[in-house]
Amino acid sequence: MGDTIGAADQVLDDATVRDFVMERLSGAGLDGKSVCVIVPDATRSCPLPLLLGAVHSALAGRASRVTVLVALGTHAPMSAAHLAKHLGGPYPGFDVLNHEWWVPSALVSLGHISAERVGELSEGRMRRAVDVTLNRAVVDHDVCLVVGPVFPHEVVGFSGGNKYFFPGVAGQEIIDFSHWLGALITSAEIIGTRGITPVRALIDEAAALIPSRRLALCLVVQSGTGALHAASFGPPDQAWAACADISAETHVRYLDAPVRRILSMIPEKYDDMWTGAKGFYKVEPVVADDGQVILYAPHITRISEMHPEIEEIGYHCRDYFLKQWDKFSHHHWGVLAHSTHLRGAGAWDPETGEHDRVTVTLATGIPEDVVRRANLDYLDPADVDIEALTADPGTMVIPQAGEVLFRLR
Repeated sequence: MGDTIGAADQVLDDATVRDFVMERLSGAGLDGKSVCVIVPDATRSCPLPLLLGAVHSALAGRASRVTVLVALGTHAPMSAAHLAKHLGGPYPGFDVLNHEWWVPSALVSLGHISAERVGELSEGRMRRAVDVTLNRAVVDHDVCLVVGPVFPHEVVGFSGGNKYFFPGVAGQEIIDFSHWLGALITSAEIIGTRGITPVRALIDEAAALIPSRRLALCLVVQSGTGALHAASFGPPDQAWAACADISAETHVRYLDAPVRRILSMIPEKYDDMWTGAKGFYKVEPVVADDGQVILYAPHITRISEMHPEIEEIGYHCRDYFLKQWDKFSHHHWGVLAHSTHLRGAGAWDPETGEHDRVTVTLATGIPEDVVRRANLDYLDPADVDIEALTADPGTMVIPQAGEVLFRLR
C-alpha cells in the first residue's frame, strides 16, 4: 500500500500535494471510521495548512469523527492562537487537542515490553521492562493517521513514522526510556543513521501494541521554505522508510574536513534551548576536536519551560552520568539524555573530572549566571559579529540551523 511522490531533486506544487493526499485518503477505506490525525508541533517544519486542508476535504462528511492530536512529546502545549496559525483552518467537524503528556488521565497503557525483549532491541545496552503508555485518543479512534516530516534525528536516526506515537503522543516513562537509549549510543553516532536503529526498533515494537489501524503521510520538507520534496502514504514503517531515504539525500551535507568554529543561527520556531539545541546536534559531527559551537539565538530567554531540572543538573557528557549513576538515576532519563545531546562527546573520571570534546557557547537571551551554572560557555549576543564570522575561513555560519545535518565524508 506504500505510495510515494517526489524525489530529492524535486519540489512539489501545492495542487499535486493536495491531489495526492485526497486521492490516497479517499481510497483508504475510512468511510464511517473515526480517525485520529497526529501532527507535529511548531518545532517541525511542515506545510500543515495545506495538508490538513486536503485531509479535511477527504474526510469531512465521510469519517464518523476526526480528532487532530498535536504530538508534543514533552514540549510545552500550544495556545489556541498558536494552533490556529500552525494548523490553518478552520476545519469544521474536527476537534483539536494538545497531547497532555503531563496528565495521567489522558494516557492509557497498552502493556509492557519485557526486560528480555528490551535487551534484544537495544543490542544489550538496556535490560529493563518498560510500560507502553500513550494518549488515549489513539485507541479511542478506529484509525490513526500520522501526518509529519522526516528529518535526521539525534535520538532515533531519522524522525517520522511511528516516532509520532512514541515519543510524540506517549507517556513520559517510555519517552525517557527511548531517549536514554539514544543517549547511550550518543547523538553524534546515531543522528542520520539510516535503517532500523535500536531506538527505532524499540519504537516500532511499542507501536505494534496499538489496537487501532495505523497509517502515515510522511513528508520530506525543503528546509528553510516549508515546500515538499516528497510525500509517501501507507503503513507508518513503509511510508517512513521511503521518506527517510529521500531525507538522507536532502538533509545531509558532507564536508571534507572538520571545522574549528561554527555559528549556528537558531530560528525563532525554537523558543527555548530544549528545542533550539538542534542547532548543536546537527553540527557536532563536523566540529574539530577542541573546537567551538556558538548557538546564536537572542530570542531564547530560558533553557526549558517544561523541564526546569535541567538547570540544576546542567549539561554533561554521557560518561559523567554513567560513572555516577547512583547519583543521577532518579532524574528523568529524558532530561539526562538532552543534557548529553547538547554537551556532546567527552569523558569523566573522579580524579580529573569532565573533559568535553568541544566548547558549547550560548549567545542567547538566557542570563549569563544561568548559562554558566548549566556548564556551558556564555557570549553576549550583542558581541556576535555575524559579518566578521562569515568572512573568517575558520568559521562556518549556518543560517536556519537545526534541520540539515552536517557530517564528514
